[in-house]
Amino acid sequence: MDVNTKQIEDYILQHIDKEPEFLGKLTRETNLRTINPRMMSGHLQGRMLKMFCNMIAPDYILEIGTFTGYSAICMAESLSEKGELHTIEVNDELEDFLVRTFEESGLNDRIHLHIGDALEIIPQMNITFDVVFIDGNKKHYLEYFHAVYPKLRTGGIIIADNTLWDGHVPNLERNDDKTIEIRRFNDYIAADERLEKVIIPVRDGITLIRKLK
Repeated sequence: MDVNTKQIEDYILQHIDKEPEFLGKLTRETNLRTINPRMMSGHLQGRMLKMFCNMIAPDYILEIGTFTGYSAICMAESLSEKGELHTIEVNDELEDFLVRTFEESGLNDRIHLHIGDALEIIPQMNITFDVVFIDGNKKHYLEYFHAVYPKLRTGGIIIADNTLWDGHVPNLERNDDKTIEIRRFNDYIAADERLEKVIIPVRDGITLIRKLK
């Protein structure tokens, strides 16, 4: 009998680091309070983000697209006491929830929340980042890349989420705005010789991008 995707996912979750209790609580709250809880990184991706950041040992992390704060907390777990994670969320209705969530996480001294348009906020930041996680509006992925590239150190990593977009990007008959823009982002990254890149087919696709120069 073939093993289905759900069985594989369940098996993986049983054989990786456990989801911290606080993040389990955040998962439940996200499912109760939001229309699209699927947007949250979740257990597997969260542990991956933490491990990626632990391997890089960043001092400064930038996140575009906070949602309910799950991924921000996972990445902030990797920071030293002097490290900083800056996360940008365009939906101001989430601000009070996020402030409370970060306080309860015990990592609020390392997490700096910005509410507004990332494309307006990023140019004002005078920080060189070690890691950038792109998980914002899919229509603006290439614009996000161009905004963060000058602020990423050489050897730094960009992690872009949703780059397979539910498997739609290879289907050239699929021409909605988000699919077109993710496809355009993928094509640009693939052709850019300043970058080392690989797509990992986990969940909705994660692209790891390393700045070479």
